[in-house]
Order: sequence, then C-alpha cells, then structure tokens
Amino acid sequence: MRRLFKIFITVTALIVSIPLVLTVLYAFVTPASLPVERLKWKGETVDQRWVALEDVAPELVRAVIMAEDARFCLHYGVDLRQMRIVIKDALDGEKARGASTITMQVVKTLFLWPDRNYLRKAVEVPLAFWMDLVLSKDRIIEIYLNVAHWGRGIYGVEAAAQRTFGVSAADVTRTQALALATVLPAPAARNPAKPGPRQRAVIAHVKRELDRAPWVFTCLSDRIRP
Repeated sequence: MRRLFKIFITVTALIVSIPLVLTVLYAFVTPASLPVERLKWKGETVDQRWVALEDVAPELVRAVIMAEDARFCLHYGVDLRQMRIVIKDALDGEKARGASTITMQVVKTLFLWPDRNYLRKAVEVPLAFWMDLVLSKDRIIEIYLNVAHWGRGIYGVEAAAQRTFGVSAADVTRTQALALATVLPAPAARNPAKPGPRQRAVIAHVKRELDRAPWVFTCLSDRIRP
C-alpha cells in the first residue's frame, strides 16, 4: 500500500506539473488547443491560422477584451469580485452565471476538459493565477485571440476575419471588429456578418463602453491602447 501511495503521489505530481511547465513554455512557443486537436482527431475540418498580436487590428483586440472581460487589466487571472457575486447568487438560489476571465478561458482551452463542473473550476482557478503570473497580458490575449471559437470549425481571429469579411485581422474596420467580438459568448448562435437584434444590442453596449472607459486597457502595450 505504501508503494502504491508513492506511485499515486508521483503520478499526480507529474500530471499537475505538466500545465505549469507548459505555461512557461507558451511564453515562447505556439500552444496547442485541445478543442482543435479533438476535432482533428475526429477527422473534422478546422480553420485556424495563428497570427501575432501586432498583426491584429488594435480596435479588434480592445473590442474582444471589452466584450469578454472588461476587467482584464484589473485582475490577476481570476476576477475575485465577480467570483464573489456569482457565489452569493448561487447561495441565494439565483440562476448561475459565468465569471470566467479571458485567462481562465485560455487555461480551459489549453489544458482542461470542456464539461462544466466544480472540479474543473477548482483546477482552472489556480492555473489562471499561475498563467497571469508567468505570461504577460499581451501574450495571454494573443493566445486567446488565436484559440477562441468563432463558429463551426473556425478557431482564431484570423480565420474568423478571413471567413466572415474576406480581410485579415489586421484590416478589419471598427464595425467588423465589434461584430466579431460579440460573437464569442455564443459562436453557434450569432453571426458576425448578419448580427441579429440581440447581438446588435450587445454591439451597441460594447461600443459605448469602449468610448467611455479607455483606461481599462492600461496593462497592454502602447500599440493596443487607445
């Protein structure tokens, strides 16, 4: 039993160390996306074209951050304020809502399984803190833009811009940037080329927030900041 316990501890330590080590490596190398690898393994077609952050229109970067995680520059991978609100709502019996940051979504995409449960969240939170400590904010958003799901078989901002508007991510207009950014919460239900009433309302909200609060991008490089 003692030997089995030692083996269990060793295996567990190895499993835990894998994402910790890979996160450090991902500061320099292109990471693999688990959803993309699953689809490729099933033989499905995937359109993903990795692009550097400097080759993405700054307005598109800002629109994605504002739409997905407006406090991206104000937290350390996990938005504790939003997390407390979610926990309070759950204890009060209210409908659960998401509190995932962009960093947490990157962690999930690179390392974890897709099912929503408390075990995944328990693993996701410390890994998000670690990723925020090890990687720059620019690198985190660069990875997110390249692994995010933008529609059936479409992963990454370059593929999304090319497939939707026929232009590169560097050349999208502000209107196109807003349309692309507001697809992310529901890529299966929203169409950046033909936004429905609900998406148009979200676009208007994100546009107002971008005009109202340019200070939320202070953690990013000068090129991205307005």
